[in-house]
Amino acid sequence: MLGNSSSPNCTLSSAPLLGEICKLFVMVLLIVAIILGNVVSLLVFLQARQFRTSQGYLKASLALADLAVGLIVVPYSVYREVSSLASGMGQGSSSCSIPSFPCFVTGPIFAGCTFVSITTIFMLSVERSVAVLKPLHKRAVITKRRTVWLILLSWSMSFLLAVVPMISSPDITLHYNPCSKMCTYAFPAGRLSGSPWNIMMLFPAFDFSLLGATFAINIITFAAIRHYCKARGRLGSEAQHGSRLSFSDITAAKTIGILTFAFSASFSPIAVFVVGSVLGYQWCQFSFYAFWILTSNSCWNVAIYSAWDPKFRQGVRELFSRPVLNSASQRPSRSTEGESSAPACVAVLKEMFRPENA
Repeated sequence: MLGNSSSPNCTLSSAPLLGEICKLFVMVLLIVAIILGNVVSLLVFLQARQFRTSQGYLKASLALADLAVGLIVVPYSVYREVSSLASGMGQGSSSCSIPSFPCFVTGPIFAGCTFVSITTIFMLSVERSVAVLKPLHKRAVITKRRTVWLILLSWSMSFLLAVVPMISSPDITLHYNPCSKMCTYAFPAGRLSGSPWNIMMLFPAFDFSLLGATFAINIITFAAIRHYCKARGRLGSEAQHGSRLSFSDITAAKTIGILTFAFSASFSPIAVFVVGSVLGYQWCQFSFYAFWILTSNSCWNVAIYSAWDPKFRQGVRELFSRPVLNSASQRPSRSTEGESSAPACVAVLKEMFRPENA
């Protein structure tokens, strides 16, 4: 999210054309994987009734943030690289940042969606921890309405935090960086010390604080699961009658733990790059891998759900088998198909804000 443009002179570093084409090919593959994976995830979470829960809404929010990266952020980078190759500039990459007005849109979106992902994973960990530690109080503490309001608050605060550097300091701007092939926050020449340094350090401080809290919550949750599994092994079926903790709760907790680990692994390189850039280091080659490892995380979640969540796999099967099974009966009347899809969308919205009496 941060690039260093403190050098006033732009130098052109030679890069093999084949390497640039390979990077462009990977970026295009990421667009396809991110869009397809997260569209499928959204359809499953919003259409399947078993996912119309607080956990399902949080996962839908996470998929929406990842989808925004695939629809807005990565396509602009591909457009810039294709334009560079078409104009004969693809054989070299400039070490200075290139000003671009669309970066004032794509840059905050990428940063904001990253913060949304972190806060959503944190809320998922809290939700699973309550379900494991206090299974009898889960429905009273975690309601759909509270979850939706927390999601809206998360999105608002994340995008506000994404634009704080530009609002707080006129010395920080957004540029397209040919090294990272991404729109990044940048320092002008000779302005690396002072308040901008403190402002940009807010990003890794916030991220690592929230990730640290998420890891602590997951450790507590897994310790409780381990204790429960040991007790169930000693007492057999009697432990199952005395607890409301189900196999699906344990599976969901493990899935969220893997999500946390995967996001932390993909976020760590960008955090190192941000701190290094604030300190004045210029890591051109490393910046590309840091940014695009983080971007690739947007297509990992659907793979994690498919591997670890049996309910998600069932939802995907139902999603793709339903049109095939109903095509013969629904093909003659298109009006009926349109009427049946509209109430489904309305039902999801009603369930989000409907009070839960049970």
